[in-house]
Amino acid sequence: MIQPWQTGKVIRIENATAMTRRFWIELVSGEPFHFQPGQFVTLDLPIHEKPSKRWRSYSIASWPDGSPVFELVIVLLEGGAGTKYLFEEIRTGSELILRGPQGSFLLPDPVEKDLFLICTGTGIAPFRSMAHHILNHNLAHRDIYLIFGCRLLGDALYQKEMEELALNLTGFQYLPVFSREVPENHKHLIRTGYVHSVYEEICKKKKNQLADSGETTSPASFYLCGWKNMIDEARKRIADLGFDRKAIHLELYG
Repeated sequence: MIQPWQTGKVIRIENATAMTRRFWIELVSGEPFHFQPGQFVTLDLPIHEKPSKRWRSYSIASWPDGSPVFELVIVLLEGGAGTKYLFEEIRTGSELILRGPQGSFLLPDPVEKDLFLICTGTGIAPFRSMAHHILNHNLAHRDIYLIFGCRLLGDALYQKEMEELALNLTGFQYLPVFSREVPENHKHLIRTGYVHSVYEEICKKKKNQLADSGETTSPASFYLCGWKNMIDEARKRIADLGFDRKAIHLELYG
């Protein structure tokens, strides 16, 4: 069934980083916006004559709360007509044509395995939604690892919020990793490099812990959200760790 287009009004805009903005959108109808954590919306932007070239999809960064308001976090892409329009033309009070929610990038029900939520950039959006949803509804779960790849410390979206979640959500670990930071330049310990070394280290440690039980791998589901290069490499590395490809779920950006 094709979803109808509807109108949303931008009620708040906030710069998250130098190149990233948060947009809060409220349905003009006032009806609750019902969605599941991990889903996305499609915006119809006036940037081209052909409909298919006007549509841009973004993961919902907020969590279901029964209100008509939801949040998107969007990075300004060089040469991107959609993000250029959103950053230069959209103001508080602007209206957007949207359709959704859409997508099947959803939490398993029930959550019976460890969750590896692996992302880069604004790919953290669906995982922010999922983590808050688990906390808000006290959903039973095993260990959750949010592994967030960034270039620099200032690129870590929602950092303080994620650190607070790690204190309040049992079994949740927030593990940012920075590809262009040098550890010697920081007084406090940070992880440098890429996301792959982080989940590989955790999986290998769990495998060693299970050696005496005769099992080869700890049950886990891997959710990947971000740029194609990261996802392609992660899929190969996770399979090399001994996990079935059916354990890998992805949401691709670009």
